[in-house]
Amino acid sequence: MARRALITGITGQDGSYLAEHLLDQGYDVWGLVRGQANPRVSRVRRLLQDVKLVRGDLLDQGSLISAVERVQPDEVYNLGAISFVPMSWEQAELTAEVTGMGVLRMLEAIRVCSGITSSRASASGQIRFYQASSSEMFGQVRETPQNERTPFHPRSPYGVAKAYGHFLTQNYRESYGMFAVSGILFNHESPRRGTEFVTRKVTLGVARIKLGLASELRLGNLEARRDWGYAGDYVQAMRLMLQAGAPEDYVIGTGHTQSVRELVVAAFEAAGLDWERYVVGDQALHRPAEVDLLCADPKKARVQLGWEPAVTFEQLVAMMVESDLRLLSDGNDPEQDTSWS
Repeated sequence: MARRALITGITGQDGSYLAEHLLDQGYDVWGLVRGQANPRVSRVRRLLQDVKLVRGDLLDQGSLISAVERVQPDEVYNLGAISFVPMSWEQAELTAEVTGMGVLRMLEAIRVCSGITSSRASASGQIRFYQASSSEMFGQVRETPQNERTPFHPRSPYGVAKAYGHFLTQNYRESYGMFAVSGILFNHESPRRGTEFVTRKVTLGVARIKLGLASELRLGNLEARRDWGYAGDYVQAMRLMLQAGAPEDYVIGTGHTQSVRELVVAAFEAAGLDWERYVVGDQALHRPAEVDLLCADPKKARVQLGWEPAVTFEQLVAMMVESDLRLLSDGNDPEQDTSWS
């Protein structure tokens, strides 16, 4: 029998790459989608024709219990969240409900459907749970690079909500004996990244300038540094965590950082352009509380899971620029289609 997986956030960047990866591994894949009309669902159906969809909402406990009962998954990957950090400041309460409380509701759905009422839960045959934690939990970092023992100091409602979900996952593992793990993923990008994120904003802006559709690119803090990798690599680590012999949390990243400025330079170079002719600084685009430096220490994942990123930073940026050039050349407007945000 094929293993069965249920993915929340199936319409997002990570959800789509994870679904593709699990299908390649022979899984029976289900995606959780909200009940009302959702324009992203048609994109999922076109790209992932073998994925089955089930209705459910991270804001609704009852719908999650119904979804888990219907799907009867072996593995649940909770990727659903309001994941754009600036938006978490504008919709802080909703971010807390979806990104934070949504984790609690999904863990409770698994616990109820599994009949777990005490810490004497059997480890064999139980549903395995993956929580998408984030490097944004580290925030104002205490040490560099950051590993699984680095303390959290989140600097946004998004980071705070992710920390809540992370600690809940630990508590359900320790209190109920559930196979529940968190992947603390550092920034991971792709051509499917939403246009509001800085990486895609840069590569799309470069493509517009290259094609004569724009004359400048406005950006905020060019000195912030991130550990950027390819989303297609990172979803493989998610699956590996749920195949391990024991449930543990893992930091996933490349172990290298680049500044936003270096991202900009690489993107313009990929298009054969001089970035200094087009980039304009805009103070209004700075965060209320900036996170200046995030860098992963992925040693544990490398040693215990055998996971290594395959795509380099330069390859990733070039991939995204080339994809956006193709999209715009074909007459598509990515900013009107945020299917993978």
